[in-house]
Amino acid sequence: MNAIDRTPADLLRSALAADPARPLVTFYDDATGERVELSVATFANWVAKTANLLQGDLAAAPGDRLALLLPAHWQTAVWLLACSSVGVVVEVGGDPADADLVVTGPDTVEEARACRGERVALALRPLGGRFPQPPAGFADYAVEVPGQGDRFAPFEKVDPDAPALTVVDPSGRTELTGAQLVERARTDAGALGLDGAAGARLLSGLAYDSWQGLSSGLYAPLAAGGSVVLCRNLDRLSDEDIAKRVDSERVTNTAVRQAP
Repeated sequence: MNAIDRTPADLLRSALAADPARPLVTFYDDATGERVELSVATFANWVAKTANLLQGDLAAAPGDRLALLLPAHWQTAVWLLACSSVGVVVEVGGDPADADLVVTGPDTVEEARACRGERVALALRPLGGRFPQPPAGFADYAVEVPGQGDRFAPFEKVDPDAPALTVVDPSGRTELTGAQLVERARTDAGALGLDGAAGARLLSGLAYDSWQGLSSGLYAPLAAGGSVVLCRNLDRLSDEDIAKRVDSERVTNTAVRQAP
């Protein structure tokens, strides 16, 4: 990746310029059997559409705080990069009541109702499908995002030194600016053996509820110019089945269990 990249959105732009056709996120849900593979170009298109929804229809602006109540999922990764594109601060594990807007999956709708701002719900169905009946008081992401523009330009330039991500987990509270996030992701990429490895491909079975999960499941592979095989419900697989996936997906590195 480019040394001048200072936000996650910068990293994505550099990846798009370098090789738009290569895989970036391969997602498995081992509870449903779903598999989705997104190239850099396809992922970037989803990010642009989501950023346009965020900035336009939801009227989000730099510094606004978005409570992200979503599991490890390819659409969650899209939202993380869309927020970076607009300058919206992502909050993971925080109180939705304190956020300016909320994005939720089907299992956390009631918790998300505490947010008094804009609310968006994702069904997390295969192929990005809609809710059969969207929850009252929420926009259905799968309905709203397809009509958004394929190119995104922020109304205001995103400041890499402004807050970008807050993670609250049992280990405490982590707050990062865009520049700090990129630097930490690069450090993690090195620790995971991804840095400088051509074609590095990390399999992550970690949840998106900690910095480690977010980094392994998106930021570190992106910072290294690699790709991620993001697995939800990986605990349903045997060690033998995980080994088969590692082989079939040409995985070079793994992050299956949370570090102590």
